[in-house]
Amino acid sequence: MSVRFELPREHPGVALVTIDRPDRANALDPETLQALASAWRRIAASAEIRCAVLTGAGDRVFCAGMDMRLTIPAAQRLARGETVTQQEFEGLRSVSTALLAGFDLATPLICAVNGHARAGGFDLMLAAELRIAVPEATFALEEVALGLYPTGNATVLLPRQIPWVHAFELLLLAQPISAARALEIGLLNRLVAPAELLPTALSLADTIAANAPLAVRATRRGVRELLALPLDEAYRRQEELGRPLRATRDAAEAQRAFLEKRRPSFRGE
Repeated sequence: MSVRFELPREHPGVALVTIDRPDRANALDPETLQALASAWRRIAASAEIRCAVLTGAGDRVFCAGMDMRLTIPAAQRLARGETVTQQEFEGLRSVSTALLAGFDLATPLICAVNGHARAGGFDLMLAAELRIAVPEATFALEEVALGLYPTGNATVLLPRQIPWVHAFELLLLAQPISAARALEIGLLNRLVAPAELLPTALSLADTIAANAPLAVRATRRGVRELLALPLDEAYRRQEELGRPLRATRDAAEAQRAFLEKRRPSFRGE
């Protein structure tokens, strides 16, 4: 399988998704695109999964983006009106969901960037709420150097996440930046040694999964919605999202746990 989907017993409520094509730089071929899209749909539909972690297999590349031998030629043939195979067609049809471009995962995502993140790999990282990387990782959006438009998340999400000038530096120069630079401009939360990458990401996921799931999902949703709203509408929508949570059993459980000096046990109710 080009994508591994795991629900580690020692990390309840956490899904671990691994792009597993290290011999091909974890590039996204049609099969991998379909498998990723399937993993995201499974997570989005599950009330039991409270946080997801995405990483790449191996110690060199997180994801090199679209497979230049398979996916890109198929996309070019399709654009010219030529015939593609059924697997190629299904893979191309899965691109937006696979890259989480316009597909709402409804669940917090943490990226554990184990190596170079290029093009579609960069797009996947942009869809994550938290990002951990190794110092050896590099980051690049190389589409304009290939005569292509970045149609994943880059032109939509990147200018909303980092300053304008840094976004255009990545988009128009099409040159890689180091992990240290990515941390400096706000693309990453932290850098950790390779041996600590997955444990750190899973520890963060455990912390999120231990919080009240309805509140976590509503907060994630609210931040994404409110970004595009004028201030008055944002405050109104914030109250609409927050009001129902105050009447939940989880909110009452949190209050009891505080008074009883114990950890709350949330049920998503």
